[in-house]
Amino acid sequence: MPKVSRLEVIETGSRRRWSLQEKRRIVAESESPPREVSSTARRYGLRPSQLFAWRRLARAGRLGTEEPLTFARAVIACEPPAHGAPAPAINSCRIEIVLGNGIRLVVDQAVDACALARIIGAIERR
Repeated sequence: MPKVSRLEVIETGSRRRWSLQEKRRIVAESESPPREVSSTARRYGLRPSQLFAWRRLARAGRLGTEEPLTFARAVIACEPPAHGAPAPAINSCRIEIVLGNGIRLVVDQAVDACALARIIGAIERR
């Protein structure tokens, strides 16, 4: 009976779910010197093609973010009426939204919320 010089056990049938944090850590490890994608993939039981896909996603910024999501800063300000302009009615309400690209959007309290969401989405896609 011949001797077996190498025996490799291959697991099949189960899928591993990787968290975004684990994926980012593995991608960072594969990009640190020496950049050996195949050995890093083998160490974690991945195929090199899967690790290359994760690296592409990371470069595109689609592998999650390190920073937690936060709300935009809201500023409430009372502006005095311009000289000579009529004073606003006491019960008038307006909302001013300043988007990141310098666009200011001012609406009153009667604005349709769905329409406002569509407008903001269209502006942000530009």
